[in-house]
Amino acid sequence: MAIADIGSTWAPRVLSILRIMTGLLLLQHGTGKHLGFPPGIQVPNAWVSAAGYFELVGGILIVIGLFTRPVAFILCGMTAVAYFMAHAPQGFFPILNRGELAVLYCFVFLYIAAAGPGPWSIDATRRAA
Repeated sequence: MAIADIGSTWAPRVLSILRIMTGLLLLQHGTGKHLGFPPGIQVPNAWVSAAGYFELVGGILIVIGLFTRPVAFILCGMTAVAYFMAHAPQGFFPILNRGELAVLYCFVFLYIAAAGPGPWSIDATRRAA
């Protein structure tokens, strides 16, 4: 089996894995803010609280792969806003303003919005039916 064949076989599956893991990582931000787990995340204002709802609901939808493209696009925008509101005012470089994660989430969600959910998703099941 050629390397190209392995890539074409595994690329859609790895897209699903990327989507699921990204959703789970985002979901912990929302559960921490609104469900108290993991404990210790503070909700200092309405903007952070609103972001927590996007993270909670959007994270669940991304994990299960339901309405993946529009949800990923919305989360891409939410994380871009988070970067420019919370991190960019603290300095230009993401490594110094602690905004690397927001930037990475933004571009991963942009990719998922463009590429779709992958085969292991409710969206793929609905398309097949």
